[in-house]
Amino acid sequence: MLALKLAYRNLMGARLRTWLNVIVLSLAFVVIIWFKGVINGWDQQARRDTIDWQIGGGQYWQENYDPYDPFSIEDSHAPMTETILKSVEQGELAPILISQATMYPEGRIQSISLRGISPDQKVIELPTSYLVNDENGIPAIIGERTARNNKLAVGDYVTIRWRDVNGIFDADEVKIVHIFKTNVPVMDLSIVWIPLEKHQEMAGMPGEATILITSKETGFKEDFPGWNFKDHYFLLSEIREMIEMKSVGGSVYFVVLMSLAMLAIFDTQVLSIFRRQKEIGTHIALGMTQRQVVTLFTVEGAMHSVLAAILATIYGAPLLWLQAVVGWSMPAGTDDFGLTIAETIYPAYSLALVLGSTMIVLITTTIVSYIPARRIAKMNPTDAIRGKIQ
Repeated sequence: MLALKLAYRNLMGARLRTWLNVIVLSLAFVVIIWFKGVINGWDQQARRDTIDWQIGGGQYWQENYDPYDPFSIEDSHAPMTETILKSVEQGELAPILISQATMYPEGRIQSISLRGISPDQKVIELPTSYLVNDENGIPAIIGERTARNNKLAVGDYVTIRWRDVNGIFDADEVKIVHIFKTNVPVMDLSIVWIPLEKHQEMAGMPGEATILITSKETGFKEDFPGWNFKDHYFLLSEIREMIEMKSVGGSVYFVVLMSLAMLAIFDTQVLSIFRRQKEIGTHIALGMTQRQVVTLFTVEGAMHSVLAAILATIYGAPLLWLQAVVGWSMPAGTDDFGLTIAETIYPAYSLALVLGSTMIVLITTTIVSYIPARRIAKMNPTDAIRGKIQ
């Protein structure tokens, strides 16, 4: 208690030097918590959107399917068994048939992924209800990115060419009946969605599919021969790795900011010990042990982080709360990078994040304060009172 009182008195006596250190350290507090909050918010939004729009409760992949190998697409289809069809009827599975195709918007050539999905599915949020039979052509829905890149609008007709299971090329027109908006680019970029039965007929693959998406509500999971189940951990690995990469990149800024703050505190402690040698000698002469004096200077340095936490709470809490409510708008064109990212990211803060950041800064400040304070243990009390440096 005595060390705390003396440390507080000494800090207040230093005035401007103390508050400069506290301001820099409080800025480190706020920046660390803000950036981690943004990363956490992005992670939560990306996972939630990907689950809702793409993976549901998990996916079954036909055993030959490899999304990173376009040459595997031709062989990535298999008939759905009676058990699978029954699960589809019960709303537990949503089959998707994938094939490669070419689109000719305004006479240009555009390679696309042609995907068939049932208009009645409710497993994912893709607005497939628009894929109703249309006498004027094959109904198709596309995402805003595909529509923008190919200058397509609702009601437009565009020619699609594909190759069926026998290797025979065929072509027909599809009618754009709806343009949807999603934060998940893999459901949008260069993808045209048509009714599943129509796609099976066009490709000569009746009753076949490439992917089976499970319902996230029922947690459906069974073993189907020829199909490999992929859980959330596997399907969300790209998002997890991306977030980890961004966290590592942000750590560089933390290190730089913390280094500046710690350097200021270290210099302050060194200068304080140099200028207060007589005070140190007097404390020892009055009965304080050298260990107690070292503790006093260590606590004095560590108290910078306590004052910084208080100051950061005063001006940082309103700013962080406002950021969490308003969100952080991403620059235009970010969605074209292929990242699952919303137009506005809402930071997510937690008690663990705040306490963890506080403990890291407190421990680091204590260590930095202790390093120069160790020199006090080597001082001779008589020489210290006389102001001599050993």
